[in-house]
Amino acid sequence: MEKGRPPEIVLTGVAGSSGICIGKAYLVDKEGVDLVEKYAIDRKHLLAEVRRFQNAVKAARDELLSIIDSAPEDLRRYTNILETHITMLQDKALYDRTIETIRKECVNAEWAFKKSVIEVKAMFQDITDAYLRQRAEDVVHVSDNVMRNLTGAKSVKIRDIEKRVILVAKDLSPAETSQIKLDRIKGFVTDRGGKSSHTSIIARALEIPAVLALANATRTIQNDDLIIVDGTAGIVIIHPSEQTLEEYKARSEAYRRYRNFIKKAGKLEAKTTDGILIPVMGNIELHGEAEGVKIYGGDGIGLYRTEFQYLSRTDFPTEQDLYENYKEVVSTMGPLPVTIRTLDINGDKAIAYNGNMVETNPALGLRAIRYCLKNPEVFSVQLRAILRASAHGPVRILFPMISCLDEVIEAKKLLKQAELLLEKQGIPYDPNMRIGAMIEVPAAVAIADILADHLDFFSIGTNDLIQYSLAIDRGNRDVAHLYNPLHPAILRMIKHTADVAIDKGIGIYMCGEMAGESLYAPILLGMGVGELSMNPTAIPLVKSAIRSLGFEQTNDFIREVLRKDRADAVAALVEDRYGDLVEDRAYFK
Repeated sequence: MEKGRPPEIVLTGVAGSSGICIGKAYLVDKEGVDLVEKYAIDRKHLLAEVRRFQNAVKAARDELLSIIDSAPEDLRRYTNILETHITMLQDKALYDRTIETIRKECVNAEWAFKKSVIEVKAMFQDITDAYLRQRAEDVVHVSDNVMRNLTGAKSVKIRDIEKRVILVAKDLSPAETSQIKLDRIKGFVTDRGGKSSHTSIIARALEIPAVLALANATRTIQNDDLIIVDGTAGIVIIHPSEQTLEEYKARSEAYRRYRNFIKKAGKLEAKTTDGILIPVMGNIELHGEAEGVKIYGGDGIGLYRTEFQYLSRTDFPTEQDLYENYKEVVSTMGPLPVTIRTLDINGDKAIAYNGNMVETNPALGLRAIRYCLKNPEVFSVQLRAILRASAHGPVRILFPMISCLDEVIEAKKLLKQAELLLEKQGIPYDPNMRIGAMIEVPAAVAIADILADHLDFFSIGTNDLIQYSLAIDRGNRDVAHLYNPLHPAILRMIKHTADVAIDKGIGIYMCGEMAGESLYAPILLGMGVGELSMNPTAIPLVKSAIRSLGFEQTNDFIREVLRKDRADAVAALVEDRYGDLVEDRAYFK
């Protein structure tokens, strides 16, 4: 430790948004919303208490509308996140249940509202899908706005901060993050949050460094402390030494050069040295993210997750609601293709919170295509919306969690019925829209040859395929280390699926996280995977890796890979042969 300087402290969290910033900490105080006392309300004052709650909700709604109206141009495409928060304010599970609790239990609005929030959060946290489970954070953000109005706590005015600082907070909502002025705020760190949170999405849109889920940042960092935020490594350094400062200044400059490389590399085609063109596409969750795919050089959208429009509602979205969103994405990407995955969630939990069905193992229960086929009235609405969007550009439809041929046949039957209805109504659609299935269940791999006769393409979802095949829950710390895309079983399943697709003459794509790792590109190309889709920020690096590969060369390499009997042996081989593919390796070390 340098004389006269406090000791250097390193905190590790979740990498929310890439980049490095160095500056003074600014603690955002959000007091008054966590600690709520319960007290009785006299029956004659219950109406007034209900009105107090309703006024708090209205004030929160008005605040969100104001933020939407004043959102900067580069964030306009993300305001649907805030619009969903407005919808959540009126949700029966939060709004009606709170009023009912006030009246039945004769308690104060703060306590009744807190009780409703806890119940709703529990519903989201029971969902196995990591992205959807993260939506519990949206419930917290919405409830904080209301609770501040009930308790009289001061609201955070991020837009009023005039210092050049790094924000430190227990949490930041999408609404608060949307108020960041880039000429004032260098980056931010929070105790809570996650990589797939909407706050992270907005931070990445702003291209501002962020580290989340630090747990104790607000207790460890003081106002005006000098800190370093490394949003790629997911670390925060407090009281950095002179040596550390110099190191990170150099890293910051390296990252700036890397960003410049990214902007150029993404615009080039991903063509192998022997002339094979590999489309590299983006995965999105919000329709506003389509523009980001184009910015990073994506060749289309390989996975459009459609669950967001179904979340936090008391009813299902209408056909027109869905169509407008899908149309916007298709029009934004045109003439590039858009792959729309149908609803991949247990609808009762996602929409109403009050479904009568309780599943002890929801990962293996009524979800995705199973839910849709059991609820054809819900499924058919989405199918019609997707078909209508196909009139505006190339659209492919993707059915999730397929495990048997009957599911494909039934889904296609409902799709045909939707087509006939649109024809009857004189509504245009693409009659040649391509139909695919997610390969994410081991059973689908085993019967790939059967499924291929009824489909136009396979899209391998490695996230679920790995979890189901290796019996691993990535959210379980005790077994998460066993999650490995290079496990010989996983590689053999991918190879088998690709071989079947090629033999049957259908497309073979990948949209799982494995596709976004540039070091895995020689493996995937060698197996014959013809299209990769990933987080948009990974597109330029993967494209760059593909441009340095020869297709025939990877065919030879894959034979070596498949002879390995352990994941670590595969990793060592790939690192030894292609480690230099990761052009930003120096930065990430």
